[in-house]
Amino acid sequence: MSKHSKRYNAAINDVGLGYYSPEDAVTKAKEHASSTFPEAVELHVATGADPRHADQQIREIAPLPHGTGKNVKVCVFADGDAARVAKDAGADYIVDDDLIKKIEGGWSDFDVAIATPDQMSKIGRLGRYLGRKGLMPNPRTGTVVQADNIESAISSNKQGRAEIKLDKGANVHVRIGTIEFNAEQILDNLTSVYDTLLRSKPDGIKGQFIKSATICTTMGPGIKLDLQEMEKIGVKES
Repeated sequence: MSKHSKRYNAAINDVGLGYYSPEDAVTKAKEHASSTFPEAVELHVATGADPRHADQQIREIAPLPHGTGKNVKVCVFADGDAARVAKDAGADYIVDDDLIKKIEGGWSDFDVAIATPDQMSKIGRLGRYLGRKGLMPNPRTGTVVQADNIESAISSNKQGRAEIKLDKGANVHVRIGTIEFNAEQILDNLTSVYDTLLRSKPDGIKGQFIKSATICTTMGPGIKLDLQEMEKIGVKES
């Protein structure tokens, strides 16, 4: 059984078992981040979905107004003019035959893969390498785009987006920034992600959708969020 540091145990005691408003939770998270590196801030949500059913799957993209706090490397599958536009737009890698061989050899030093539709036949053989790492271009996540939209797709991914998807336990795990962000920036990102998640509730879920929500830093304890307060931060439909 692993032992926690005195600092971590003190943080757990301070946080306690109560539920916090998003503002207070962010404040607590920042208070107890004392590592020598900029800890990530993460949102973890337990849902009432059943991932075994196709009509209860969730896969959405939430914009992060203030990014993720890390440099996002973008790899683009495109030819001709689209490839030139991608390079000018700041793509870190433009895929060629040599890069395809590297990917087949296990290389994946990028965070997002974007492709034009005409490249999907070429990408098909890479599915077993990219798919298991969550890097396969997909129209639903805005990573399969027409050549005319390559520049905007690269820009939005460089700025920072959060992919919302269920794991096998029906949980969602999303990075919403780093401890170097100020509280308002973290709350803005949290609001965007949580609101996107609420709006993505599958019709197949008849019971409670969100069961619990927690934020934490890389080295900090989980801080429980008050779900009623969380619903208030979402953008309300008119």
